[in-house]
Amino acid sequence: MFAAYQAANCGHQVCLLEQNEKLGKKIYITGKGRCNLTNASDMETIFSNVMSNRKFLYSAFYACTNDTVLDFFESYGLATKIERGNRVFPVSDHSSDVIAALTRALKDKHVQICLNTKVLNLLTEELPVDSALPETDKKKLPKQRVTGVRLADGKDLSADAVILATGGISYPSTGATGDGYLFAGQTGHKVIPPTPALVPFNIREEWCKELQGLSLRNISIRICNGKKELYQDFGELLFTHFGVSGPVILSASSAVKSEALNKEPMLYIDLKPALDLEELDRRLLRDFDDQKNKQFKNALGHLFPAKLIPVMIILSGIDPEKKVNEISKEERRSFAQLIKKLPLTITGTRGWNEAIITRGGVSVKDIDPSTMQSKQVKSLYFCGEMLDVDAMTGGYNLQIAWSTGFLAGCSINK
Repeated sequence: MFAAYQAANCGHQVCLLEQNEKLGKKIYITGKGRCNLTNASDMETIFSNVMSNRKFLYSAFYACTNDTVLDFFESYGLATKIERGNRVFPVSDHSSDVIAALTRALKDKHVQICLNTKVLNLLTEELPVDSALPETDKKKLPKQRVTGVRLADGKDLSADAVILATGGISYPSTGATGDGYLFAGQTGHKVIPPTPALVPFNIREEWCKELQGLSLRNISIRICNGKKELYQDFGELLFTHFGVSGPVILSASSAVKSEALNKEPMLYIDLKPALDLEELDRRLLRDFDDQKNKQFKNALGHLFPAKLIPVMIILSGIDPEKKVNEISKEERRSFAQLIKKLPLTITGTRGWNEAIITRGGVSVKDIDPSTMQSKQVKSLYFCGEMLDVDAMTGGYNLQIAWSTGFLAGCSINK
């Protein structure tokens, strides 16, 4: 939608093809229905939150900054607000208002919108090669040019340029089919195998299920393969019927490479990150002294949420009936270590239905970063999630979409 608007704004006659019955179905569910449409941090911070191929986005991000995005939406009647972590939302808290603003913009620029219109494949033609050129130069030039698209009803639609903005595979219910990867592959582009990103983890330990619904704030996590640390962070974690989710876990799933996650790394939760091991041991000693005649199972109310206590007792190996004044120094210190390093085994990630975004996609080596035009097919442009770029949560992925869409739309026929 943003790419179509920008192309029309540059004077082109634009037709937007949408296979769904309405525009913006994925926008509608983003940010839990509120749409975290960008992040108000400085551009350096936005760059630092890109996980894959951030250098590729340099031209796009500076052609269309977060301020550019906010100015656009404000000009089409969308009031915004900034929340925790510089996340930007509509004042109304309704993602439908973001879609409405984009729709107003498209109508303002007389973009033809074709709903329920599915594309089967791209139409291309071979380009003549200048025989006088050196062989090295010939290899660098595109061998074909896009001439339009073939629709599911069998009709061909001719075009001077085509922008592919089909998104990834996450949330298939929104129409995310991965067709764009098919179109890219058919026209000679390398596609990095797509994998779910910003996605919860499956956990092997059965006791994890007993904590379903428990949210832990202000904890820290570490993910390790043996002695090698893959990731660490601080934030909020949520236990589920399959494992763990929450902001800190979603970020971890994008920061740790898929190959590493396939090796079943360990996830360690530090339940008391503000205390080092010695300070925690002294805290336990004080707590136990204050409750020395209580049984161990009844002396942990100040340490953990009620739902977590039975699990911690079992994992500690300490007799729950044992009075705390009978707990040995070794048992207490071992319990402190458990609190600082609660172990979980990651067996993989959840599927596409729960992934916020897609990692992988069309290789950026096949795309001109200054225009978003294909290096393989003349007049074919790519943007958004179908590219092999992805970022952390916080509005950064939508900023990638706006920026690459803007650059693609503005670059046609330059």
